[in-house]
Amino acid sequence: MKEYDFSQKVAGTLFDSLPPATQEFIAQKAKTYRLSHSQLRILCEIAIDLKMWGEGGIEAIWEDRPNSKLTLAHLQKRYQELRTKPKRYGTPLPKEPPRRISVEEVDKELGFGLCPVASPKTRCCNLWTLDVVESCGFDCSYCSIQSFYNQDRVVFNTNLKSKLCSLPIDPDQIYHIGTGQSSDSLMWGNRGGILEALIEFATEHPNVILELKTKSANVAYLLQHPYPPNIIVTWSLNPQEVVEAEERLSASLHERLQAAKAIHDRGRLVGFHFHPMIHYEGWRQGYGAIFRELLANFRPELVAMVSFGTLTFIKPVIKRLRQRAMASKVLQMPLVEAAGKLSYPMAVKRELFSFGYQELAPWHGKVFFYLCMEDPSLWQEIFGFDYPTNESFELAMKYSYWAKIQGLRGE
Repeated sequence: MKEYDFSQKVAGTLFDSLPPATQEFIAQKAKTYRLSHSQLRILCEIAIDLKMWGEGGIEAIWEDRPNSKLTLAHLQKRYQELRTKPKRYGTPLPKEPPRRISVEEVDKELGFGLCPVASPKTRCCNLWTLDVVESCGFDCSYCSIQSFYNQDRVVFNTNLKSKLCSLPIDPDQIYHIGTGQSSDSLMWGNRGGILEALIEFATEHPNVILELKTKSANVAYLLQHPYPPNIIVTWSLNPQEVVEAEERLSASLHERLQAAKAIHDRGRLVGFHFHPMIHYEGWRQGYGAIFRELLANFRPELVAMVSFGTLTFIKPVIKRLRQRAMASKVLQMPLVEAAGKLSYPMAVKRELFSFGYQELAPWHGKVFFYLCMEDPSLWQEIFGFDYPTNESFELAMKYSYWAKIQGLRGE
């Protein structure tokens, strides 16, 4: 029989991302069962997922059977059972080592264009994005930008004021522009004069709705300096147990809500994004508590929007997560095809979004609700209406925000 070359079979897999004890275990089983390259690739992915989820490791669910086919079939069955059960956040995940982030200032072309993750298969608001900073100092496990930015290198664009002045803004058109797609909008404060430049830009272009989206509580500059009502500050919210496990280094839920309340009490518009909503054991209690707090502390006339969306992955992000093998339960979920990406089954999405919308019933008709990058068929089921095109959705959103901005201006 031909000698089994394990090093050749395991090449190109995620074997090197596994701890030494698991590597030894897999190497032994591979030689015993003479596993193929494709079998080893799947085996390493399963081993990494179980390690990330804190589910005891591959050794705990492995059972030797008479041949490789039966052994791997049993392993896959146990793995799928763990993947599809609601994740549990009761036990703290291991602490990740602190990240070392380098910050650079680079004079480069300012990124300005339509939302880079837009898809014709989902209902999209046609948001314009402005990349004043590239990459983020937070460490959210599910973040999509980790697949196309070096997460340890944050780049600030210099000469920001002059570059903003050169943007082709049509004074007869209403724009909705966000700065939170390539980095967090507020975690850096006014470092590099970012907020000063953006406030000046929004002041000079009153037809621009400028959205600053954040997971931080860094609103000091906005509280200390006047800014026009066409700047809307929005927060991404999740229950604290999710924040601790999956949104490392970001502000706590309590800190985010306090910051939002400070902006709200100043008489400026705020908004809230439940994106991603995460299905886990106890999710109704976790999200329900947030919804009740919002209703108790925020006036709907100062809330521009509430959005719902959930975990959606492209394959490079999943590969990056597994290469890093960070402690995270974010991939412990049923993954099905969704508009060329991977996400929850539709039934789970209906459950999450319907709950959120009904819990916020007192805001219906007073706050703009929408689904972010979700299948158009969900709109009718969740809200009782839908938009026939992305353009009609875009117009409805912009004019809803615009009406509240004009109200703050006294017009």
